[in-house]
Amino acid sequence: MSRVGNRPISIPSGVTINLSDDEISVKGPKGELSCKIPAGIKAKNEDGTLSFERPDDSKPSKTNHGLVRALANNLVVGVSEGFVKRLEIEGVGYRADVKGKVLNLLLGFSHPVAMPIPEGLSVSVDQNTKVAIEGADKQAVGQFAADVRALRPPEPYKGKGVRYDDEHIRRKVGKAGA
Repeated sequence: MSRVGNRPISIPSGVTINLSDDEISVKGPKGELSCKIPAGIKAKNEDGTLSFERPDDSKPSKTNHGLVRALANNLVVGVSEGFVKRLEIEGVGYRADVKGKVLNLLLGFSHPVAMPIPEGLSVSVDQNTKVAIEGADKQAVGQFAADVRALRPPEPYKGKGVRYDDEHIRRKVGKAGA
């Protein structure tokens, strides 16, 4: 019995859902998103809730049941509230700024790094070191945040680099002598 797949999704006001045989389309104040439904999973939209049913208790049906429900919930939350990932840049001379649709980063390399901001995302920089990535698509927000972090992941000795806002870096002592 899938615990995630059996929970219904409550649909907030201002959000409309269109169901077809193999796709869910969700439209809300923050945009429009859609995702595919695997074969066998049935979606029902009734009384302001969205629910999913699977045909049998086989392993693929169970896994797809929970997956589709989680993806549909992310669509509903994304178009109604949106998602935010916050990054912190730490290090002497490390900073960021946004010019148009490009995120410019100075991360200790011999050159500045310019990352084009994907369509549908908005990036804001506060105090040159705090970056907020916002958007309706949870996967796009998380992927862009991971790409920015991968440029200079935090190192364990001084803690320099790009880290998530809530990430804790385990610090190492360094050299014992001297």
